[in-house]
Amino acid sequence: MKRLAILACLFSLPALAEPSTVRMINESHPTLCAEEDNVDVRFLSDTVRQFRVEAFHPNVIGTIVRDRTAPDFTNCTITDKADFRFTPRRVVLHDDARLRVVGITFDKFWRPERVPVTVGTRREEGFHLFQLFWKERGKPPYEFLVMYPVDGYWRIKPRPPAHLRDIVYGSSFLVGPVEMMQRPVVNLSAIVFDPATMTFDLTFKAGGSAKVKVEAVDQERVAVDVTLERPVTGGPFAAMRSMYVTEANADSAQIEWRKAGENRWMQSPIMSFRGAEGIEARIGRNVPSRHNTSSPDHLFSRFQD
Repeated sequence: MKRLAILACLFSLPALAEPSTVRMINESHPTLCAEEDNVDVRFLSDTVRQFRVEAFHPNVIGTIVRDRTAPDFTNCTITDKADFRFTPRRVVLHDDARLRVVGITFDKFWRPERVPVTVGTRREEGFHLFQLFWKERGKPPYEFLVMYPVDGYWRIKPRPPAHLRDIVYGSSFLVGPVEMMQRPVVNLSAIVFDPATMTFDLTFKAGGSAKVKVEAVDQERVAVDVTLERPVTGGPFAAMRSMYVTEANADSAQIEWRKAGENRWMQSPIMSFRGAEGIEARIGRNVPSRHNTSSPDHLFSRFQD
């Protein structure tokens, strides 16, 4: 009888909705500079309101003996920004047994805007970097998420495997109405973060809002679920930003995607990707890189209208 009751309960659950198809376009361009975000993959749909972004270890993580994390400005001539001056500061906005939240203002940044940030009941503004640290008993706090309020960039990374002390971020992503202002950005007018639910409430200058909820933080992945108040029409609702010089000097070198109704993955080198339609996409690496060797791969999935 107990087994029948369980089966009846299972069969009464609502069926999961089929994932929606999105369009992916590639605006990447070649570079010789390992510090330039030249990889630019954008996601478009006039109907999608929900999706997930995950960061997980690359296939080569177990082979890394020495993680190369230092900046490499060889062949770099970065001239696309003007530095505005600020008073540096670091503020702990929240600290409990599970989570630490820190806001940082740099001495200079490429945009002058000041975005209000509220954590719990505390409201501040002028931060360039917003950090989340995961806390476990007997271990130092581990930074697993950063976001930049002034241009809307996000980075996430899982906990390192046992043989590495830490890993690096590498790639970034954008959520919300993506606009071009020297580079792709998402312009925000306000950010509210609830430490209890690990949820960001974003208000966009272009109109509308979104929730970004941290759903998983562990040694395999970090996952965030995004819910847009309304679809983004006439432009991308998300974008992936990364770096590629050569396959062995890249934060992202390959893209793989899956189409609705197909039982196989398509794949392409990132720089020759011509765009596609699909229900999920992985952007990452299949060989070790001499730059940001441990940086995670990313999966965009669970697109829903």
